[in-house]
Amino acid sequence: MFRNKKYLTFTLIVITTLILSACGAGDTQDALIQTAVAETVAAQSTEPPATQPPAETLIPTQTPFQMPTSLPTLPSPVNTGNSARFECAKASLQDETVIDGIILKPGEQFTKTWYIQNTSPCTWDTNYKIIFWDGNMMGGGYYYNLPQVVAPGATIPISLVLTAPTADGSYRSEWKLQTSDNINFGVGLYNASFYTDISVSSAEKPAFGITSVNLYVTREPKTGCQPANMVFTAYAEVSTSGPHEFTYYWGQKDGNNSSPKTVFINSSTTTTYTRVWQFGRAASQGNKWFTFVITEPVYREYKVDFVFECP
Repeated sequence: MFRNKKYLTFTLIVITTLILSACGAGDTQDALIQTAVAETVAAQSTEPPATQPPAETLIPTQTPFQMPTSLPTLPSPVNTGNSARFECAKASLQDETVIDGIILKPGEQFTKTWYIQNTSPCTWDTNYKIIFWDGNMMGGGYYYNLPQVVAPGATIPISLVLTAPTADGSYRSEWKLQTSDNINFGVGLYNASFYTDISVSSAEKPAFGITSVNLYVTREPKTGCQPANMVFTAYAEVSTSGPHEFTYYWGQKDGNNSSPKTVFINSSTTTTYTRVWQFGRAASQGNKWFTFVITEPVYREYKVDFVFECP
């Protein structure tokens, strides 16, 4: 709109100038014309400028994500103690045959059996192995495949046919398990090896010793939570091959262990030793255990677990 007014004013000035020029106007008219032109120019300079669009406001943006042309090489995983493959390497020794310390003739063959529980969440297949770990192989092989599949929580008897060395002395043969991806493991919290200890004697009348220990627990009353105290009794049935002296003590989970005691058995027999532990209702819940520990002449430890629960 301001542009149209500017052109109209200019047109009028031009026309006026032509008319006055035609009429022969003098200096006065020229002055008037110059004044009018000056006013017109001044008026044009005061007109508001045309409206311009506002300058764009720049908003900073993040650098676009670019996929790398090559990915870095990651280090191989390490054992953190809780990865899935190591979870399969867990076991517990439940029982065994051929008491440790048994006396054998040189070269005598015997069968040792360990009853081992699969305490892992994995199923052990026959690619798992029983491997020689330390000590004397006693005629065994370096490894054997598990004879059967073992489900989580199941117990498998592992039997090895072994042969006593030909020289007199005491010998130990230690073994462990191995997963299908070559992880070696033992039994219990510390992955201990399971083993057999024997003595070899060529004497006509060798020294006698303990041949077996059978450890078990009974409860009175057998069920319920009355009377006020429930009585658990541990029994250790100790068999010997002849006259024999040894020292033992009882252990309990609560630390209330007995004092060591030395006994002498004068014949080949089985003798039973007992230990009593009483509980009130407040002591219920959770696993408990007894141990029967022989300290002399050869250290041996036997353990039995039990559970006391009252609703």
